[in-house]
Amino acid sequence: MCGIFGAFNYWGDIDEYRIQALSMSKKIRHRGPDYSGCITKGQNIICHERLTINGVSSGAQPFANADSSLILSVNGEIYNHLALEATLKDKSQFMSKSDCEVIMHLYNEIGTDVVEKLDGFFAWCLLDTRGEKPRVIAARDPIGITSLYFGRNTAHPEAIFFASELKALESECDIIEEFPNGHYYDSDTDSFVQYFKPNWWDEKSIPSTPANLKVLRNSLVTAVKKRMMTEVPFGVLLSGGLDSSLIASITAREYKKRIINHTGVPGESNVKSFAIGLPGAPDLLAAEKVAKFLGTDHSSFTYTIQDGLDAVYDVIYHLETYDVTTIRASTPMYILSRKIKATGVKMVLSGEGSDEVFGGYLYFHYAPTNEEFHSESVKRVKNLHTSDCLRANKSTMAWGLEARVPFLDVDFLQVAMNIDPKYKVCHDGSQPRIEKYVIRQAFEIDCKEAEFSEEEIKDGPYLPHEILWRQKEQFSDGVGYNWIDSLKAWAESKVSDEKFAKRHVTYPDDTPDTKEAYLYREFFDRLFPNPASKKSVVRWIPRTDWGVSSDPSGRAQKVHEKTTI
Repeated sequence: MCGIFGAFNYWGDIDEYRIQALSMSKKIRHRGPDYSGCITKGQNIICHERLTINGVSSGAQPFANADSSLILSVNGEIYNHLALEATLKDKSQFMSKSDCEVIMHLYNEIGTDVVEKLDGFFAWCLLDTRGEKPRVIAARDPIGITSLYFGRNTAHPEAIFFASELKALESECDIIEEFPNGHYYDSDTDSFVQYFKPNWWDEKSIPSTPANLKVLRNSLVTAVKKRMMTEVPFGVLLSGGLDSSLIASITAREYKKRIINHTGVPGESNVKSFAIGLPGAPDLLAAEKVAKFLGTDHSSFTYTIQDGLDAVYDVIYHLETYDVTTIRASTPMYILSRKIKATGVKMVLSGEGSDEVFGGYLYFHYAPTNEEFHSESVKRVKNLHTSDCLRANKSTMAWGLEARVPFLDVDFLQVAMNIDPKYKVCHDGSQPRIEKYVIRQAFEIDCKEAEFSEEEIKDGPYLPHEILWRQKEQFSDGVGYNWIDSLKAWAESKVSDEKFAKRHVTYPDDTPDTKEAYLYREFFDRLFPNPASKKSVVRWIPRTDWGVSSDPSGRAQKVHEKTTI
């Protein structure tokens, strides 16, 4: 990942503005600490803050073609770049080994259709100066794994701005919006075009395809293998929950195969795994059990309540949200990311997305019907860019660490989101069953319907039984139950009853409903005083109309610790 900033059709002296643009780009340098680049052309400027993952010795950005008529800045990874390069008519034009340069050359040949060809996660902006007037194309990946914002200054409506984080736009724009995922922007029409239109995107369309456990498992394995594309040290985030443990298991297996393929002899996997929690946290204990089972090079880190409280203000600065759920979970992830970066690791695989795809949050137990279960799942996936993707992207990139999320691979989603919800719901007829049952079955070595290959059977179980069937523990709970309790107590001590009683006056829009939410809103407004900055904030809450608690903590749901296998 990297950081990008672009200003197009700027109204003033572009050479003088270059200093201001570099200053705005510097606000997101944490995303790309390895190198900075800047190109101006006409009344346009593109800045890039680079984190080197592939094409380490080359690939400096922004990219420019031979005559500098096309200029491109990309934040992301394109997994199918070699296949795309093979389709080019002119294969001699590459100036780097970056997986992202192909976007510019493919655009040169097929135009905006390039966005539909890309397999990966990305945010990019491209300046095309070949026509009578400059054209700007910008795009964001289908799910919104990579952050991107769009801004304008109403005094100069002809100008447009793009940045990886809104903090780079705060001083210049009075309109700041999150760039819609699965869309591209075209300045020729001054409009966004939705290019990602899978058949499952309509939340009212209920699938009826039976669950094929083998196809489901193989598609996730393929998604993990794609994301092992790197030239730098990498690892896995391992909370000890089902999702991160599955990703860690697949990664460890595939890493062992690489060792055998390169040396001809078996070897222990030395994939690095990382966990964090308060001392004695449930996640730390479970993660250590998984790491021992998989043979990973494991690091367990602890933090104190005070460490966490001290980090909250910085977390809100990096996340650019006041959502309670996101801040609770992001704080330990933020602390962990710094520790991981200190080990020399620059990329990690993570388990985000599974809970949305399979209805893993405990409130899904109370879905009134299969149809409502599925519709809620689709809504959660479509809005991941406002919550878990935002957390995974910005908590890690605060320290120049890239997070990749196999559960949100578009091919995997095409399989998983088209499964009849009766295979996903938390009951089988009148009998309750554990959440995410279908994906657990797909990796259960004793499940005949999963159709394991001889090689998989020989390799043994993917996970210990107690981990494969461990109940959902939301990350902000699993790091230690007194973490959330301490946040609530801290907010209680910081926000007076008098102040909270006037919350509707102070915050008439999106009024905080708890002192914890009030405190985070105060911090956010102090950090981002521009009223435009609040527009992209979305609060994560369970479906209270299903009769569940509005508290986003999993512990707030009655089913917590009561589900049996």
